[in-house]
Amino acid sequence: MYKKIIAIKSFSLLLVLGTACLVTANQAIAQAAATPYAKMAPIEQYLIADRDAEIALARSAAPESISRDADVMVLGRHGFETAVKGKNGFVCIVARGWTSAADADFWNPKVRVPMCFNAPAARSYLVRVIKETEWGLEGRTQAQMTEAIPAALAKKELPLMEPGAMCYMMGKQGYGGDVAPHWPAHLMFFFSDIDPAIWGANLPGSPIVAIADPTEHLTQFVIPTQKWADGTESLATEVHKMKAN
Repeated sequence: MYKKIIAIKSFSLLLVLGTACLVTANQAIAQAAATPYAKMAPIEQYLIADRDAEIALARSAAPESISRDADVMVLGRHGFETAVKGKNGFVCIVARGWTSAADADFWNPKVRVPMCFNAPAARSYLVRVIKETEWGLEGRTQAQMTEAIPAALAKKELPLMEPGAMCYMMGKQGYGGDVAPHWPAHLMFFFSDIDPAIWGANLPGSPIVAIADPTEHLTQFVIPTQKWADGTESLATEVHKMKAN
């Protein structure tokens, strides 16, 4: 299996397992096996014709108090471009399948994942997302990206993570792909080559999920939130209540 953006891809699969009361792991595996996305679709299918709709979807990643003053980037034919200039250092986007979906949904043109990065993440992690999106629009395969990312890091064409880098992923209107359509609201924190044990991640009872990828010098910590950005209860809270009952 390719290691393209292994942290995000592994996370999407973990969420499938973690919300088994809604989508079982067996169903997810069956969907992945039957995926029709064997090659790139026409570029137009990855774009959102209504620019205002994409801006609104991007802003939905974070609470309005944050996203209303953020930069917003939208996807064009050659990559992300700034549509709205903000003033608080945050940058909101709608990520596509090349960077924010499981392997089976790599070419899925329906993937729409709202993300809102703080300034340190915008200067580090988002730079990777932007570059990998450009590669995706060029038609690069998973295998080609797998090779390109470590090479770009070695040449310092892509940055390591800045201290404090994080993003909000609290929008409930996005689509993570056929394998993991609707992710629970959560926050993500980005580090370069840090041991997940430092945060007590992945231990029984711990609310923190961590995925480390030494090839990409990247560790991501995932923390679920109780509410979506609009203030309504998130999937994580709903699942917890169902288990309690």
